[in-house]
Amino acid sequence: MPRHGIRALARPWFRPCTTDTRHNRPIACNLIKQLFSAALPNQVWLADITYLPTAEGWLYLAAVLDLATRKIVGWSMRDHVRTELTSAALMMAIQRQQSAAGSSVTRIVAASTWRLSADIQATPSTSRAGCC
Repeated sequence: MPRHGIRALARPWFRPCTTDTRHNRPIACNLIKQLFSAALPNQVWLADITYLPTAEGWLYLAAVLDLATRKIVGWSMRDHVRTELTSAALMMAIQRQQSAAGSSVTRIVAASTWRLSADIQATPSTSRAGCC
């Protein structure tokens, strides 16, 4: 190939962005402060969004983890990063963990999810982008 001046065409590298910090929605204070421990289940829930490459395009996964048990209590997969992705994960966690009232849900910023966390009397906490 080099002798004939032929080169392979490489696809440009692409990494989707799951966090957009340029918005005017409220951002919760960092109440957990990287102290990742909880004495009892359903006291602190951690949540994040990640992405997975598939043959049909990107797939986005939102997961809610109980800090005390280290168990995934809710999750959701979609082909987009819109509000229903995080809301569905939180709803699954609430439905699966009947005693969720008083839990602290971290890393969910979408407005409808904030309303949902207020309905279950959860206190949101947000770390900086990329450091959930």
